[in-house]
Amino acid sequence: MSLPSSHRCLTRRRFLQGAAGVAGCAVLPRRLPAEAISGGRSLLHEFDYSEIRLTGGPLRDHYNRIFASYLALDNDRLLKVYRQRAGLPAPGEDMGGWYDADGFVPGHSLGQYMSGLARYARSTGEPLASAKVRELVEGYAQILDADHNPFASPVAETTWPCYIVDKHHIGLIDACRLIGDERAKTLLPQMTRAALPYLPDHTYDRGPNSPSKAPYDETYILSENLFEAWQVTGERFYYDLATKYLLNHEYYLPLARGENILPGKHAYSHVISLSSAAKAWLVLGDQEYLDALQNAWEMIETTQRFASGGWGPKEAFVVPHEGLLYDSLSSTQDHFETPCGFYAQAKLSRYLLRFTADGRYGDGLERALYNTILGAKDPDGQGNFFYYSGYGADAQKGWYQKKWPCCSGTLLQSVADYPLNAYFHGDNALCVNLFVPSQVRWHSAVGPVTLTQRTDYPFAGEVELRVEQSSTAEYTLAIRVPAWAGSLRYLRVNGSTAQDAVVRNGFVLLRRRWHDGDAVDFSVPLELRIEPIDDRHPDTVALMRGPLMLVAATPPTSLAATPLDLPSGVRQLAGAGATFEYPLAETNIQFRPWFTIHDEFYTTYFRNGAKRS
Repeated sequence: MSLPSSHRCLTRRRFLQGAAGVAGCAVLPRRLPAEAISGGRSLLHEFDYSEIRLTGGPLRDHYNRIFASYLALDNDRLLKVYRQRAGLPAPGEDMGGWYDADGFVPGHSLGQYMSGLARYARSTGEPLASAKVRELVEGYAQILDADHNPFASPVAETTWPCYIVDKHHIGLIDACRLIGDERAKTLLPQMTRAALPYLPDHTYDRGPNSPSKAPYDETYILSENLFEAWQVTGERFYYDLATKYLLNHEYYLPLARGENILPGKHAYSHVISLSSAAKAWLVLGDQEYLDALQNAWEMIETTQRFASGGWGPKEAFVVPHEGLLYDSLSSTQDHFETPCGFYAQAKLSRYLLRFTADGRYGDGLERALYNTILGAKDPDGQGNFFYYSGYGADAQKGWYQKKWPCCSGTLLQSVADYPLNAYFHGDNALCVNLFVPSQVRWHSAVGPVTLTQRTDYPFAGEVELRVEQSSTAEYTLAIRVPAWAGSLRYLRVNGSTAQDAVVRNGFVLLRRRWHDGDAVDFSVPLELRIEPIDDRHPDTVALMRGPLMLVAATPPTSLAATPLDLPSGVRQLAGAGATFEYPLAETNIQFRPWFTIHDEFYTTYFRNGAKRS
């Protein structure tokens, strides 16, 4: 692969050098400046959590409910399994499920709870959240000081060390960065060094033939947060570890060459691993990492995706073009590992949107947001969590079979990130990615700008943006135009049609001198359409309206096999927003957005009997 001279080629020789050159990293804590990481490889940038506020709509409601649920967790319970193992006083009730000493992965999600609550604390300014994170960090520090074991189980029994350490890393990194917890910063290298003897000495792909007592541990997820830890601490050994665990030869390089090696791989962990490739692109600058990201996205979007935006039935990617997504409708109800899968999807989407400024990645993020994570059943406070989305006939949302599963950690992190998905900025551009009631404060090169968005989207398509700023300034306002919409119905600035708008890469660009009080309004067309399950079964379809996947609520058991005239046979209920009806001889079928489904049964895919011209 030909690269510009400014890029270092990710060759097999360099890969092997990176894997072999870290043996002494634990005793060589050299420091590298964090500013060595290039910011020039991103066309757009994320806002700080504190700069975006959700002000209404279903996203804000879900955001608030999840925050309240996790804020109510008892810290003694979260720390108990660690304190028990360290021989310290351990008050509080047992957590149960995966989390306890005899659970699947004891104490696995502690770092994710720190991380998610730190993100909420930064966004909301809620002192109870930051105090809770500090208490968890201090409690964990006392445990680590007691016997230098970073795990909740005896080190000899820890069979998922990479999986757990990765979560510890992001918890301590977010505590340090987002709430300024200096104890977390000093604890970070202490924890990593304590874990090093139990981490593999090289990277490998997940599978039964892996050279480890934990064949399904995930070395290849580590690099993103190791690079982040290098940025936070400046310590060279993090950089060395990050490059050591990049799954170059077995995963990123084949993807960069356009080889579809996804089928059979564990879906969530291999998509979250792409965030490590994204971080490697930022740090190392090798073009292959960006190629791998874009090629993987294309493969997932065109060959693996359900209408919801989810993927991975039974947690595995399927062989494309063999009708296996269709087959999964009758073979399982475990179609998408929802909070975990969305977390991976959203991170990948944001990275690619930042790197390319291409609206297609915003489209994918929006689809998964409204049709997967937003519809996750709320946790009950006792450790029961929603895990799988099902798309087969007569599905029903329910709890995972064990308490405190992996999705309990990614649910909190995913929802805490809702504000990050809404807006991005360039050097002289403000980008509107989601249509959601909200406000963003942009500290731009031309001065402070506040943009307020009002809308009832996704139930209605009308959106208003209003600018507040102290002085006149020239910059670009970029508004994503979803590919399924084709174009906006209208676009006006201060009531007049915008004549100078330019459409580029899925965004409409308004470059002008903006004044305090300027208003932009537009309408996103929300038309009904159908999408087939896969290319082998074009007549098995889901019903879509704008970004929303509509499902049949409490359907008759034979509905999935009943020919329906879609979408023309569907009619909207007056005053019901995104609720529709389809008349059958015996009853009227109600179609609703999947995220509005609670405990009722539902069906997602239908036999399309519409006549074709």
